[in-house]
Amino acid sequence: MSKPTVAIVGRPNVGKSTFFNYIIGERLSIVEDKPGVTRDRVYAECNWRGRDFTVIDTGGIETESQDLITQEIANQANIAINLADVIVFLTDIKQGITRS
Repeated sequence: MSKPTVAIVGRPNVGKSTFFNYIIGERLSIVEDKPGVTRDRVYAECNWRGRDFTVIDTGGIETESQDLITQEIANQANIAINLADVIVFLTDIKQGITRS
């Protein structure tokens, strides 16, 4: 049986890379207080409470941006979503509901 794949997705700067690093137990993804640091998919194999799986960290998804780099970051996140068995959609409760 193959290991399930979990993709962590959400808007920029909501803590996806911090959560990813916490789950895998090491600092593999770069964590900064500014958005746009994670651009490609970052993969890691991990075991959480006796369950083995592959986890993917993604860059932030901004649906209404016309910027080419931002669109490519979203494309990378969409690839992770299509590969995933489980999607963790991470949000920032302090920011609240946004348009995009």
